[in-house]
Amino acid sequence: MERTKIKPAVEQEHKGKVTAILTGDWHLRDSTPACRTDDFEAALWRKIIYIRTLQEHYDCPILHSGDLFHNWKPSPYLLSKAMEYMPSSLFWTIYGNHDLPQHNLELADKCGIYVLLTAGVVSILTHGAQHWGQPLPEEPFVLAGRKILVSHIMTYQGKTPYPGCTDTPAGGMLRKLKDYDLILTGHNHQQFTETHNGRLLVNPGCITRQEADQADFRPAVWLWYAESNTVEKHYLPIEKGVVQKPENTERVEERNARIDAFISKLNSDWDESIDFEQNLERAITANKVSKEIQGIIYTAIES
Repeated sequence: MERTKIKPAVEQEHKGKVTAILTGDWHLRDSTPACRTDDFEAALWRKIIYIRTLQEHYDCPILHSGDLFHNWKPSPYLLSKAMEYMPSSLFWTIYGNHDLPQHNLELADKCGIYVLLTAGVVSILTHGAQHWGQPLPEEPFVLAGRKILVSHIMTYQGKTPYPGCTDTPAGGMLRKLKDYDLILTGHNHQQFTETHNGRLLVNPGCITRQEADQADFRPAVWLWYAESNTVEKHYLPIEKGVVQKPENTERVEERNARIDAFISKLNSDWDESIDFEQNLERAITANKVSKEIQGIIYTAIES
């Protein structure tokens, strides 16, 4: 597969050299989202190759904020493609909810990321890592003298993303977690940055468009300059007109109606713009479902 030529960012003197590429929520998969009308697999790997080329150009590590895979149990084919196309230099990541069986970190050695870790394709952060469902780490990850937290947790800007959301907004996270110069978050597929007193939070967003409402979304990665603790947005190549409302919308709506009886019993609103699992996660969060019950639910939907 041919590489896309990189248009380098202008490395301004006050920013210095690019220290790392910030990204997250890759959701690697070998199935095609219902909203895509193109060759999604080819489009996906073009982006991965582009990011790999970008890393080679700037000669810097990649920090990834979780959900590398769309499902914790990727096929042998998808694993082999990941090994072929993933960035060849240092790639640090954490476990997101989609990466973990039953969303349980104790089962991490059964998942696809663990295969890539064993093969030496990726590295799992030990310091400064807040994997899905885990407490804050005891020590930060330090790069170029900056203290970093990489977290797969819902945070947001503006109004709450869904009814019953109790997660902390980005500004609140920065004010609360004062020991970190940089906070890199995942899980929310929207893109945004937040600053406070020279400290920075980056939520990179997803790198592919897998939902029907993302037709106008422009995936990007973020170039981080440790010296100034600033970032520069670097858009990824996309093809226009390939994200559409799927033809099977009626069947999806019928399925949604069948489980509406379940959802209506919970203290959460059903959002037809996102998939079943995302709605389920919101319902679980809003209703503070215990870890034991969560395990039962995720075992059932993954079987």
